[in-house]
Amino acid sequence: MQLSVIILNYNVRYFLEQCVLSVQKALEGIDGEIIVIDNASSDGSCEMMKTKFSHIKLFENKENLGFPKGNNIGVAHAKGEYICILNPDTVVAEDTFSKIFNSQFVTHNSQLGIIGCKLIDGSGNFLPESKRGVPTPWVAFTKIFGLYKLFPNSSWFNSYYAQHLSESESGEVSILVGAFMVMKREVYVSLGGFDENCFMYSDDIDLSYLAIKSGKKNYYFADTTIIHYKGESTVRDEMYMKRFREAMQFFYKKHFKKSCFFDVMMKIGTVLFSFFKKIQSQNEKRKIDKYVVFSSQPYLNILNIENDKVIYETDFKQFKNDITKKIEVVFDVSSYDFKSIIHFMETNNFKNISFKNYFSGSNYMIGSLNSNDKGEVNKINYHILKKNDNN
Repeated sequence: MQLSVIILNYNVRYFLEQCVLSVQKALEGIDGEIIVIDNASSDGSCEMMKTKFSHIKLFENKENLGFPKGNNIGVAHAKGEYICILNPDTVVAEDTFSKIFNSQFVTHNSQLGIIGCKLIDGSGNFLPESKRGVPTPWVAFTKIFGLYKLFPNSSWFNSYYAQHLSESESGEVSILVGAFMVMKREVYVSLGGFDENCFMYSDDIDLSYLAIKSGKKNYYFADTTIIHYKGESTVRDEMYMKRFREAMQFFYKKHFKKSCFFDVMMKIGTVLFSFFKKIQSQNEKRKIDKYVVFSSQPYLNILNIENDKVIYETDFKQFKNDITKKIEVVFDVSSYDFKSIIHFMETNNFKNISFKNYFSGSNYMIGSLNSNDKGEVNKINYHILKKNDNN
């Protein structure tokens, strides 16, 4: 078997369903499998998997074992030569895996460590953590105090987000994000997998760093893009702040010499960083002026609202952005492939536009406004319009 996709889920039932659907499409033509590990979700995630994806391997943990241990359980059952660690609040394109396996990083590289790809958030904006440098004490300092923004072209200050590469430029980087990691299973095992002494948040940094220290090379692959509804699996509350501080302290204690000054700086910095993240993560109140629904079923009213606020389209090329209005674009994902939807989001990531995905025949839409938004599930009641009801 070529590839095992490991998806660790915790209370994101609707996002998990979309993720699994996208992975199934991406595995067509590839000898692969999907393994879902559930960390004691209480939202019906396991029931959904058993009902809609009974053929997929599902492992139900009796408690929330954390990100590292949950993924390690999945990898232990994987049969693929390669594994992909994938967040449940992601959407991959139909050709994501085939492009990666046909890239020079895989076909002509005996030193391959981990491959990541381009990630965008629910509003179509690039997520800079798709590629990062090793967060040494100095690099972490430039991140925490925003120096990388002031001096983006200086190698002294721009290492945290690996700014030697643009978002559309593939190349070698040090650190990749745990939302999407592809590597040989034997590499993962040789590195010891994710360190279970860390509950979450710095485990991907640690694994990436261990790969480099072992002589491997990590790569950012910009030729495929996936959606990461960042923040959906985690509420930015007091527990988040506590675990974030613990994760950063874990990484520095493991890999760098102890420094009282640095410990104090990190405590101050992580408190400030976590505090601002918590504020930014509050859902934005947004009044929609106009809805644009893309569906091959133009008379399917999935919004159940006034017709004068809704435009129904079947062709992405027909879309015209009215910058004077706040627009919500709704995709019927049963009518279009994920690759086309992702491309549309990337090329129309304007401040006045938000996006939602709808599954034909379902009763919900999902999306998020930005990388700090918790993510949103909207329950809907749709009905079929009569032709004379739709202007």
